Amino acid sequence: MPAPILNPSQRDPRDVDPTDHYHPADPVWVYRGGTWCAGVVETASAGAATVTYRPSGSRGTGVDTITAPYVFPRMETDPMLDKAKR
Repeated sequence: MPAPILNPSQRDPRDVDPTDHYHPADPVWVYRGGTWCAGVVETASAGAATVTYRPSGSRGTGVDTITAPYVFPRMETDPMLDKAKR
């Protein structure tokens, strides 16, 4: 499944998984800077998830704590984020 095409505000709340649905090392899409970026969950609770993500094709990473509408499951492998899992 490729990156979502919807802005988080356009997502149907019934289709948004709560952040405590995610577990450490889960691959996700993260909405940051107006685009969906590949990320990996570091930790999650009922209120938010902390993720490491790769901003817009950058080789660097960022870490942020975000709420459920801004996180989406990711199936694609990201060579910069997922290489440690191989």
